[in-house]
Amino acid sequence: MDFFTNKFFLLAITFGFYFLSKVIQKKTGWLVLNPILLAIALLICFLRCTDISYETYSEAGSLVEFWLKPAVVALGVPLYLQLKMIRKQLLPILISQLAGCIVGLVAVTIIAKLMGATPEVIMSLAPKSVTTPIAMEVSDSVGGIPSLTAAVVIVVGLFGAICGFKVLQVGHVGSPIAQGLSMGTASHAVGTSRAMEVSGKYGAYASLGLTLNGILTALLAPTILHLLGLY
Repeated sequence: MDFFTNKFFLLAITFGFYFLSKVIQKKTGWLVLNPILLAIALLICFLRCTDISYETYSEAGSLVEFWLKPAVVALGVPLYLQLKMIRKQLLPILISQLAGCIVGLVAVTIIAKLMGATPEVIMSLAPKSVTTPIAMEVSDSVGGIPSLTAAVVIVVGLFGAICGFKVLQVGHVGSPIAQGLSMGTASHAVGTSRAMEVSGKYGAYASLGLTLNGILTALLAPTILHLLGLY
């Protein structure tokens, strides 16, 4: 049992489950078997079967979490490669990002309020579409529950990675620029990762959407929530 609770063993299990999930998706070709979703499911089953507490696992998880922020910064590389094209369309990109940020914040808070969610839960849901480090900071600053926010961010990211391109296809959004920006804006790093699987151009604009939406959400969330009478 001591072996199972060793943080390096748990870290190896985490990477192993993710690698296995990647192989399964590649073999089946099913988008619903997203590697992150499948790895989470496998980890939950493993922890339940071995009776390992979340607190014990989180010690190993912190070793992975450490690399989350540098990974987000690394998304700037494809962004730099598309810099000339981005400069030519800077104004429409900024306007679309502002609209996406406002709609994302307002829609989730109003729907949650109409469904009877408590103010604390509403605050936790507000930054749902930005990457985890920023979302947790925003949630904490407006009186939300950072741990709940982190869970919601993962769900939103997985939904975007699995269904995002299908939704855009149904909406007849064919532009690679619009698709990339939408994926990054709506489903942060997970959606950006999915966009990068399509091409570097998609990934670059998804990175831009992720970055701008994170900045705008951090700046505007308190003001928008205050105007809605929630903060």
